[in-house]
Amino acid sequence: MRPLDEIKSDIFSLVEEYYNNRFAEKPFKPGITPIPVSGKVTDAKDIQTLVDSCLDGWFTTGRFNRKFEEELAKYIGVKHALTVNSGSSANLVAVSALTDERFGDRTIKPGDEMISVAVSFPTTLNPWITYGVVPVFLDIDIPTYNVDISKLEEALTPKTKAIMIAHSLGNPFNVKAISEFAKKHNLWLIEDCCDALGAKFDGQHVGTFGDIGTLSFYPAHHITMGEGGAVFTNNDDLKLVMESFRDWGRDCYCESGKDNTCGKRFMWQLGNLPYGYDHKYTYSRIGFNLKITDMQAALGLSQLSKLDSFVATRRRNYDRLKAGLADLQDKLILPEPTPGAEPSWFGFLITVKKEAGMDRNTFVDKLTRNKIATRLLFAGDIRKQPYFIGREYRTIGDLPNTEIILNDTLWIGVTPMINDEMVDYMVKVIHDILA
Repeated sequence: MRPLDEIKSDIFSLVEEYYNNRFAEKPFKPGITPIPVSGKVTDAKDIQTLVDSCLDGWFTTGRFNRKFEEELAKYIGVKHALTVNSGSSANLVAVSALTDERFGDRTIKPGDEMISVAVSFPTTLNPWITYGVVPVFLDIDIPTYNVDISKLEEALTPKTKAIMIAHSLGNPFNVKAISEFAKKHNLWLIEDCCDALGAKFDGQHVGTFGDIGTLSFYPAHHITMGEGGAVFTNNDDLKLVMESFRDWGRDCYCESGKDNTCGKRFMWQLGNLPYGYDHKYTYSRIGFNLKITDMQAALGLSQLSKLDSFVATRRRNYDRLKAGLADLQDKLILPEPTPGAEPSWFGFLITVKKEAGMDRNTFVDKLTRNKIATRLLFAGDIRKQPYFIGREYRTIGDLPNTEIILNDTLWIGVTPMINDEMVDYMVKVIHDILA
């Protein structure tokens, strides 16, 4: 019988050969090759690592997930990182943790308020609505496309318990000012970093200024697991509670495949259970099963090793677009980094001015005809989405910039899938459209 290591080596060689043949890069053909806004960037090593995890025969969360959580926490600079099955689940776990009674007067309850923006992805807000919390919306600044902090004090009431805002398309909001405001008023701060992995503010990774940060590893994002996400924190209590909500709501904190970490598995008495009831089957919260497989973690671990190069390419594509379109600022509003920020760009935002001589829909149609994909800034104005009509919320002012974004803003890609030739083509097409 051949040694397993020898067989595995042969498998990896075949995987590399298959990948290089199946996914060989094709030449760019202007006007024919589609230019994406986002998408996964993989190599043979990613698939080899994925296959390696399959060969373990473990499948559920295991050694690759433990390693990924350790490496992710190390990269960001936090004590704890926990994987979940999506960025939306990360937001759900983060908000759910704040409803735990152990936090006393800070515990989130129905009727409380949280501060955010209406230019949002739905699942940044949905967990709060699920728990009966009322969103309070601030306007957006253009051209950073991040929260306008000038009316923070006006948004505050005795009911305010938390702030949760996303770093818009990889451009950090003024998280230093927001975190200082949160600390001053004893508010929870959750940073939605799903589009901003690798971004920094004042040299510090986003997600580390507040209490909890959240991430997504969907194929559109900076690294991918296919489906997946993470929550991270420096707070030991929050880590334990989030882990519980992720793992069925159980009180036990043993890792998968391990028993009796606490040394008193049959010595607990919780709730109305009899003394000695198995701690592995004791549930203290209304939790869920939001874990990932070890195969997802294996892919994420391989992707994480390339994150810095991905971020560098995104920044280069942003810089090249910005320089190439600089002479069109009489017709287009181009994006700007927040002062103090080091963005990890997710996309390149454009607002079409009246001086362009066309509306956004016409501009998007012309880009689409030239094989340049676009997206809008997610929900635009969440208040006007079908599911949000009739829901309770407050706004601070009329949100005029939110209205502009709803009607006139779009974004194009800076993903590492896009090379210099593609960027130059996008610049040329946009000039031609506006000529």
